[in-house]
Amino acid sequence: MDSEKIPKPPAAEDHPTSTPSATTESVVSVPTAETVSTPSPVDEKARAAMLIKAAAGLPPTGKEPRGNGEANALRETPAGTPPAARVAPGAAKSTTTPTAGVAKGIPKPVAAKQPATLVESAPEPPINRMRRRVVWASIAGFLGVSFLMFLRFFLPRSIFEPSSVFRVGFPGDYALGVDTKYQQQYRIWVTKTTDRLFVIYAVCTHLGCTPDWKASENKFKCPCHGSGYDSEGINFEGPAPRPMDRAHVEIDAEGQIIVDTGRLYAWPKGGENKFDEEGAYIQI
Repeated sequence: MDSEKIPKPPAAEDHPTSTPSATTESVVSVPTAETVSTPSPVDEKARAAMLIKAAAGLPPTGKEPRGNGEANALRETPAGTPPAARVAPGAAKSTTTPTAGVAKGIPKPVAAKQPATLVESAPEPPINRMRRRVVWASIAGFLGVSFLMFLRFFLPRSIFEPSSVFRVGFPGDYALGVDTKYQQQYRIWVTKTTDRLFVIYAVCTHLGCTPDWKASENKFKCPCHGSGYDSEGINFEGPAPRPMDRAHVEIDAEGQIIVDTGRLYAWPKGGENKFDEEGAYIQI
């Protein structure tokens, strides 16, 4: 008996957890401040890698290194605990969700960005450039025409007509009868008789048409309604109510005939005859 050595019971330092009680309830011992050691940097890196893999949904690969702090933090199962209540260490790692206190200070995993693809734009076809030129040319033309119309608004809207005062030559240039040389230009006929020269204003007194001189019939005939006038412009047929008017005539210093169509002499129906007034004819 003396020679047999009785083994020493394990010291409290070797077993940081307490011995389970006789009751059937499972008791989990809480490590004290003396037995819990500060986790090493290796343990922090391993835990961070495990949390990142769990957040990304990747299965754990291989065994994670354990330090003193992690071994002390694991829960111990008493001997009397039934198998159903026991939790495998690996299962606890894969199913537990890290709390805010554990994940504090660990950066959240960032999803990998897809690489940007470079897309080269095709060169513009020539038809688009031509279309732009046409559009811009149309806009410029429209603005230019509008500007010209704006300027035209400030210019006088006068009608340019030939002057009512003009020369028709010398009295000796005309023979007896009717001369139609200035009918198209001034709308007059120069008529010369044996004793006088006068100018008939070529406007029908009915509706203002221009009669034609019929030399074969020796009369003026209106093409509109058939009014007839003799060689001196006196009406004798058709709907014309009175003779045609006569323009003012005079001789200038050079001896030429000056005609003024702005001053007319008329013979109204039933009124006073003004054909014999001074200025209505030139005495030969």
